[in-house]
Order: sequence, then C-alpha cells, then structure tokens
Amino acid sequence: MLKIRRKSLLYKSGVEYADYCINHIEGCSHGCKFPCYAMMMKKRFGKIKDYNDWIKPKIVVNALDILDIELPKLKDKIKVVHLSFMTDPFMYQQKEVADLTLKIIERLNKDNIRCTVLTKGIYPKQLANVEKYGKNNEYSITLVSLDRGFKNKFEPGAAPYDERIRALKYLHDKGLKTWVSMEPYPTPNLVKQDLNEILDEIRFVDKIIFGKLNYNVKVTDFQNNKIFYDDHANIVIDFCGDHGIDYHIKYGTKKKDNRKTESIFREDIPSNSLNLIYSSLCSSQEKFL
Repeated sequence: MLKIRRKSLLYKSGVEYADYCINHIEGCSHGCKFPCYAMMMKKRFGKIKDYNDWIKPKIVVNALDILDIELPKLKDKIKVVHLSFMTDPFMYQQKEVADLTLKIIERLNKDNIRCTVLTKGIYPKQLANVEKYGKNNEYSITLVSLDRGFKNKFEPGAAPYDERIRALKYLHDKGLKTWVSMEPYPTPNLVKQDLNEILDEIRFVDKIIFGKLNYNVKVTDFQNNKIFYDDHANIVIDFCGDHGIDYHIKYGTKKKDNRKTESIFREDIPSNSLNLIYSSLCSSQEKFL
C-alpha cells in the first residue's frame, strides 16, 4: 500500500456524533459511486487526480507518532473521536488499514477517549475484547440496500451487505453499542426494494440514521422524490418506535425537520430520544483536504 506522512491528525469535527475526527488513510478502495462526497472534495482541492487515483488508498505511516504528540495536548478536551469522515477505517480486504485502525482505537481508548466508527467493511472480532479496546466505543455500518446488484454498481469494492450485518451483530451480541447509517438511501429508479426488509435485518441495533441521497441527478429525476423520502423517513420512525431503537433523520430528508434528536449522540441523554439533524461536514473537513 502507498504511504504518506502528515503533520497533524486530530481535527475538530462539525458533526453531531463526534467532537474530533481522524482520517488516517487518504483514498478508499471501496470506490463508491453515489457519488462519494469525500472523493469529490479531494478532487476539488487537487489532492487526487481522478477516480482511479482515489481507489488506491494511501496509509498515513506516522499516524501513531502524531497521536503521541497531539493527545497529551488535547485529551482533556476530547470526548469522542470519529473514524472516519473522509475514508473508511476498515476497508474491505485491506489488512494494513484494519491493523492501523485497531492500533489507533487502542491508543485513544488508553486515554479514555471514546471512539465512534463507521464502515462499509468488516469489523474484526478482536474489537469485542473490551479490556484492550474499551467497552464504550460505538460501531456502525452503512447499509442502504440488500440488493447485490446495487452494491456491485454503487459500492463495488465494499463488503457484501450480509457480511457487514453479521460482523456488526457479533459486536452487538458481545454487549457493544451498535448503529446503522442508512444514508445515502436510494430512490426506486436506482433500485426497487422494500425498506422494511432492510430494517428487519438490523432490528438488533441501538440507533439508526436515515438520510437521502444527494448529488445524484437520478434522485431529482425521480418524480415525487420529496414525498418518497418523507414517507420512508416515517417508516424508519415507526419501526424504531416499535422496536425501542433511537433514530435520527438527517436534515433535508423529511419535509419538516426535527432538530431535537441529535441528543441520541450525547452520553448524558437517555436512549430512546428519537429523530436526527444535518450538520455540514464541509467546514471541518476542508481544513484537512
């Protein structure tokens, strides 16, 4: 795998479920084609040439050394670190990426810093070792379909959906907090599917985030797309209410937004709080592009 070096790693996040973030890889072999926001931003700022450049990830070889410098200065300010907004911390079949991510989680947990993790890959079973990695981390997957053809077209390098779910369920069964990001959820002209079937596969999770697909002309071409997303957000809300699952509907997905549900990401708020808000990634992410 290609290697790069950086001068800094931890940065202040603008999103609701983490106050700091780490992007210890540049690029992503999953090669998502929704399109991928992270790839668009990297290309916009001249960090990559094109799609083929993006899908050849580069590992930050001095990531742990940087953490050893930054954490003593920041650890008292940091509550949660998210891995990652601009890459995938457990890229499918990329052992070198997974190994570094595990070391980073272990290093953060050593200073009692909680981690939230989001992947389209497979979680290693060793994360269930709470003595090494901590019991307060939160692990999540992106899941917007169960259709194999859709995955192969839009998430060609990512893990199969059933493998993602199985790995997440393993961590849940070991007593760890798990959630699912159902974003960017596609319209029927991209894939015909039953949202309830997907929800039923993830009924074990603690939280669900649901959001529309942006930056895709097919979505705007779909007649009544606003009604579609409003109806499907309500399906998620009803499902979560029936199963005692916290939820957050991303800003702009429903016709009428409820900004109160960002509280599901606060440790001091009891579970079962309901709904979600949109927080722009641009302002915090562009600093590190």
